[in-house]
Amino acid sequence: MTENQTGVSTHVPSDPLSIELLQSVVDVARAIFGAQASSVFLLDPEADELVFQAVSGRGEGVLVGRRFPATSGIAGWVAVSGEPMVVTDLAHDASFDRELAESTEYVPDSLMAAPLIHGDRILGVLEVLDPAPQSRSSLNELDLLALFARQAAAALRVIASRRESEPSDRWLDADGRLAAQNLVNRLQLLLDSTAP
Repeated sequence: MTENQTGVSTHVPSDPLSIELLQSVVDVARAIFGAQASSVFLLDPEADELVFQAVSGRGEGVLVGRRFPATSGIAGWVAVSGEPMVVTDLAHDASFDRELAESTEYVPDSLMAAPLIHGDRILGVLEVLDPAPQSRSSLNELDLLALFARQAAAALRVIASRRESEPSDRWLDADGRLAAQNLVNRLQLLLDSTAP
């Protein structure tokens, strides 16, 4: 459990399996789309903030744990609307929060974002920054990102399902840990198959 800037206590996945799963999600998304960076933001509904939970590529060493208002920028729009989005020219997009991007020390030119949804609940956002040009121009690629985000959300929901009632190292029973580990392994195989 951590305390955010407003003093509200929130649960942050800190067990090794959760960290490995989230990192695998962003690593695979970055590899699939040939991107400069990929991030998973989880929604903290009590504080109404999005929290960087995993980052691959640019900003990897400094962004995890950073928070920003859940309605800010494109990630905020995706979290509120529940719709995936591709923006190929961020310099001319009104929903892009350039000041927020500058605060992360990496300002992308383009991005793809998809909500992490479980049932009717938005858990967060998967974002891919500066994907390869062929990824940005294809509707099929946006569909792929949305499907990948759906799978990631399902895995995150399994991990989160027990955190309210149990210590973080006991969030999953043996079957849940095995299912989450199998997902991590499948994501790693996918990453390996997309490597040059």
